Amino acid sequence: MRANKLSLNFENQEANLLKLLAHPVRIAILKILRPGEACVCHMEATLGYRQAYLSQQLAVLREAGIITDRRDGWNVFYQIQDHQVFDVLDISAKFLKSGKSEIPIKPFNCPCPKCSTDQNKRSCSNQTEKEKSNDND
Repeated sequence: MRANKLSLNFENQEANLLKLLAHPVRIAILKILRPGEACVCHMEATLGYRQAYLSQQLAVLREAGIITDRRDGWNVFYQIQDHQVFDVLDISAKFLKSGKSEIPIKPFNCPCPKCSTDQNKRSCSNQTEKEKSNDND
């Protein structure tokens, strides 16, 4: 006689969370957001990936309820919704025991409001080359 299969609903939820986190760029985004909110241009400067690609990864994290966003003028800032996600990342780092993240604390030449010290700079905007040359005149 064959036993009934278990549904494993909770285990499926766990597997889905691990699948969601099983992407190096998503993990990097979460690490960037750990100290506080950040905009996409900050992530671009930090990781070197294009805005469109980062936006795709951010959408996956947002749809899963791991991050949220808020708009401030031209900028969209992302933040962690549930900080318990870091427990999973911390445990994985302990499990690996060696190695260190390559993500810089402050990226070089980041134009975002978080990093920029030039108050006249148009932070994180899609300023055209013509606008930039007009600013320099």
